Amino acid sequence: MRISRHRSVLLAGAVAVTLSATALPAAFAAPSSTVVISEVYGGGGNSGATLTRDFVELAGVGSGTFDLSGYSVQYLPGAPSAGSLWQVSALSGSVAAGGRYLVAEAAGTGGTVALPAPDATGTVAMSAASGTIALVSGTTPLTCKTAADCAADTRIVDLVGYGSAVVREGSGPATGASATASVARPASLADTDDNAADLAAGTPTPVNAAGDTSGGGEGPGDPGNPTEPGTVRVHDIQGTTRVSPLDGKGVTGVPGVVTAVRTSGSRGFWIQDTAPDADARTSEAVFVYTGSAEPKVAVGDSVLVSGVVDEYYPSSTTQSVTEITSPRVTVVSSGNPLPAPVVLDAASVPDAYSPTAGGGSIDGLPLEPSAYALDLYESLEGVRVRIADTRVTGATTAYDEIWVTVAPKQNPTERGGTLYSSYTDQNSGRIKVMSLDTSRPFPVGNVGDVLAGATTGVIDYASYGGYNLQATELGTLVDKHLKREVTRKQKGGELAVATYNVENLDALDEQAKFDTLAEGVAVNLSSPDIVSLEEIQDDNGAVNDGTVGSEATLKRFTDAIVAAGGPRYAWRYVAPQDGEDGGEPGGNIRNVFLFNPERVSFTDRAGGDATTPVAAVPTKKGVALSVSPGRINPASAAWADSRKPLVGEFRFHGKPVFVIGNHFASKGGDQPLHGRYQEPWRSSESKRIQQATEVNTFVKSLLAADKSARVITLGDLNDFAFSPAVSALTDGKVLKPLITTLPADERYSYVYDGNSQTLDHILTSPGIRRFDYDVVHINAEFADQASDHDPQIVRVKVEGRP
Repeated sequence: MRISRHRSVLLAGAVAVTLSATALPAAFAAPSSTVVISEVYGGGGNSGATLTRDFVELAGVGSGTFDLSGYSVQYLPGAPSAGSLWQVSALSGSVAAGGRYLVAEAAGTGGTVALPAPDATGTVAMSAASGTIALVSGTTPLTCKTAADCAADTRIVDLVGYGSAVVREGSGPATGASATASVARPASLADTDDNAADLAAGTPTPVNAAGDTSGGGEGPGDPGNPTEPGTVRVHDIQGTTRVSPLDGKGVTGVPGVVTAVRTSGSRGFWIQDTAPDADARTSEAVFVYTGSAEPKVAVGDSVLVSGVVDEYYPSSTTQSVTEITSPRVTVVSSGNPLPAPVVLDAASVPDAYSPTAGGGSIDGLPLEPSAYALDLYESLEGVRVRIADTRVTGATTAYDEIWVTVAPKQNPTERGGTLYSSYTDQNSGRIKVMSLDTSRPFPVGNVGDVLAGATTGVIDYASYGGYNLQATELGTLVDKHLKREVTRKQKGGELAVATYNVENLDALDEQAKFDTLAEGVAVNLSSPDIVSLEEIQDDNGAVNDGTVGSEATLKRFTDAIVAAGGPRYAWRYVAPQDGEDGGEPGGNIRNVFLFNPERVSFTDRAGGDATTPVAAVPTKKGVALSVSPGRINPASAAWADSRKPLVGEFRFHGKPVFVIGNHFASKGGDQPLHGRYQEPWRSSESKRIQQATEVNTFVKSLLAADKSARVITLGDLNDFAFSPAVSALTDGKVLKPLITTLPADERYSYVYDGNSQTLDHILTSPGIRRFDYDVVHINAEFADQASDHDPQIVRVKVEGRP
């Protein structure tokens, strides 16, 4: 809430300018005759605000009491993206005719005045400046993202868009909302289904069903500095679900011993109760957030903490961190022993990763720490834990993080990682380790190394990686000397084709990057005949000046390959239209073919450009390309703001071979494995399925003209071998994913959050019968990497007629 709220305000203001221009007035059903949204305020707890929480106020406009059981208030950002979801706050009770009903939403760190006691409480961090609130019959999240689509949803009882909201009633949204102003209907509660006309900005005036207009004891108040413990203990704050039953309420004199202190970033300290209850679901520790202030406590201090309980969501799709904010701290004594750490190991961590809510939020589900790893970690939120002799499954990052597993027998790879082999096998033993001791260098480890001895710290949660161990005591890294692989050289009769994502390479990069990538091609890949490259940028990279050519970039790269002992490669690509292929703004990312003209020839056919589609042309001898190089159906919506596949016709020993270089849409926007929505929604997947279908259709056109055509489809597909996208790509068995021909513990080319997984692929058509395939591990498992992807290679025995 502290961070995500302010980010949402900025994003709403930045993005809505683009989208609101396309929003047209939509005709909603007749104005509600029962309940209306009477006031909306998203600035609670913001800088400059008086109130501590966001709120939505409802008003009864019918002739009698209206039962709100089973209804919900739902929020959508003002400028929804493809990954934006409606956030639901369930209602109960009723609203009287002429009465009010108050829904409290997220609390911030600002403000001094509490809301009246709310009639319902949600956890939504609303934007102060722009958003949409809907009163809905039911608690299933809405799916509409436009005013027209929402107007067609009969579950919506009333709707208010404010700021620059795309989804709104009538001619425009209500205006003037801010950190200090709500939008509200007049005393008459007039509703003409035109938000701009019906609601006006003004000082927030929340009213609850009892008619209260001032704080109801949930706000910060002034707890003073008590010297005796209050009635609330940490386990009362944490509760038996992910959301505190005391969220937004003030607490006084919460006792605990300081177990860890964080002096940078999100500053604060952890306290743990030394008198736990008997409920395994309730954590006995909590984070005390001090904001920009340096914590004035030390490890071992016995303290009494007063403040406001808050659920902080790092982002809209993550789980929350329960915190005490705006703290007042009394140090009772110092030098106290710390609670014994809880041991995390293969015996204590469940194999099952997460509970399910059918795609909905798991926030309100009772924790089952003996059944699910995410529930176990939540039940230990802030608690001192210890791990020992853990194997590294994700190399040290630039942010001083390292992934280890406490369950070493869980899907091990041959080189020491942990294999992600299905959507239901997330590897529950993985955990990210960070250090609270900034005075010591963080260990630099590779996959397969061991963090030996004991590592002790507290369990925290973050948007990147989820639950993590904030170490106060780090084990010793033992180097297991993981080697970068070198694949064998192709034989004279073998055509060697490789794929390599070179991670936004452009002519302005440091020479060291060129040299390391070049060594990967010349030495580790043993100089393939053809290399399909992903993420080659234009010659000035992120400089956005209309440049689209990559000649200087490719000249530097091929020169570096020669210097590393490789051949003098030639290249082919189709320059994209400026700004049309996604990737880093200004970079004009594209796929490129390198080929060794001493071993293989490229068949050039003029006419290929950014907008011309390549086609399969039947010939007397089989099939040829209409243009070479060319792009697959570049005008298709599947490729909007995305890299288009590059198709080339090569000849090896006089025989044609068709190569398709791909770089499918990224997974950006997908909900995280560790997030609050289970099972996670893979919002980016539909785009890759569309792209895979386009490539599959093109391959089928080649095989329709010549069923024996030799087709190699390869690249960074940004998806797994078990994904719907790869299934769409192989539809009709026109392509074989070669990753599935390897032993199970070797099927990976990428490491993310401690999971070894496959994003890069090589697939071959039935006309290729004899091959030797290899993923060459030189990057993904190492802290020092030229790219975050491992390259792979197939050596094909080209046989049959020319």
